Amino acid sequence: MAASVTIHGIKNCDTMKKARAWLEAHGVAHAFHDYKSAGIDRATLAGWARKAGWEKLLNRAGTTFRKLPDAEKEGLTEERALALMEAQPSMIKRPVLALGDRLIVGFDTAEYERAIATLPRD
Repeated sequence: MAASVTIHGIKNCDTMKKARAWLEAHGVAHAFHDYKSAGIDRATLAGWARKAGWEKLLNRAGTTFRKLPDAEKEGLTEERALALMEAQPSMIKRPVLALGDRLIVGFDTAEYERAIATLPRD
């Protein structure tokens, strides 16, 4: 299967491991971008926010976000949320799967199946 597929996340995340294993098991060639070690730029985050919504991108359930002082968590705007995610990529929900113009945030096998069904084949 030939496609421009990139999975973004953190190497040691269990959900990332499941998503990458799923892609491999389904023969989906993909690149991996570890935004914890390689970083993530504001323009990319802003683009993802336009496609998926910053609220969906922000991992409020993660330890990094939960450890923030309450004052930083309250009244979040898109600008503040993007700044937090850029500074601390662990706050980005994982995985973020980019399939050309399409973006999937989080790992859902049914959504992945629908997405790969639309990918061009060799």
